[in-house]
Amino acid sequence: MFRFLARLVGFLLIAAGFVGLVVDGTRSIANTAVMFMPLGELLFAAFPKTFPLIEPAVTRHIHPFLWNPILLNLFTLPASLLAFGLGVLLLWAGRKPVEPIGYLARR
Repeated sequence: MFRFLARLVGFLLIAAGFVGLVVDGTRSIANTAVMFMPLGELLFAAFPKTFPLIEPAVTRHIHPFLWNPILLNLFTLPASLLAFGLGVLLLWAGRKPVEPIGYLARR
């Protein structure tokens, strides 16, 4: 059941990454410059009230080092490429195990 969910979410993330790449491509063509939507901009558009609360929560409850170099750099990466990467990782995690050679008689 977990493998099925991992593969389903992986395929959905790859599809979302492809759609994001098409949207970024059309935006780049319209502006005559290469433009990607950063993850932070996407999250702010999806969660406008809770996204600004991430910085105080991380710096106060976890550690300020996690916010400045790590999360800020993560939020500037292209969202479509991150969706592709996470989708591929979930597809890899949800793959079927390889049949060992020479143990077919145990079934």
